[in-house]
Amino acid sequence: MDEAVKKLILTVSAGLALAHLPASAQALLDPTRPPAGIGQTAGEAAASSGPRLQSILISPRAGGRHVAIIDGDTVRLGDTWKGARVAAMTRNEVVLVRGAERQVLRLDGPVDTVAGMTPAAQ
Repeated sequence: MDEAVKKLILTVSAGLALAHLPASAQALLDPTRPPAGIGQTAGEAAASSGPRLQSILISPRAGGRHVAIIDGDTVRLGDTWKGARVAAMTRNEVVLVRGAERQVLRLDGPVDTVAGMTPAAQ
């Protein structure tokens, strides 16, 4: 037999021998999702009832996009999220305004809420 045909038969035989082995795939994880409980102690995580800021992405270009993830929802600067307007974003906090209430969500700490004050007064 020709040498090329022998190599082809050997390659096909090896492929068929390996074809019966089970194949498995890993689930894809979101690389931008922070670990569960980041910025909270175990007690705070259990007691927290307010919204949780998970991520902030701010474009370095002037007038660029400002996007945050709050409780799994993607919001942009100026959007409304659960009745509150996304009034401001910095690299580590988002300010939500609902009427006279101003709520500051931080990546590295608990939620601060000040009722009865306008955003200009704070």
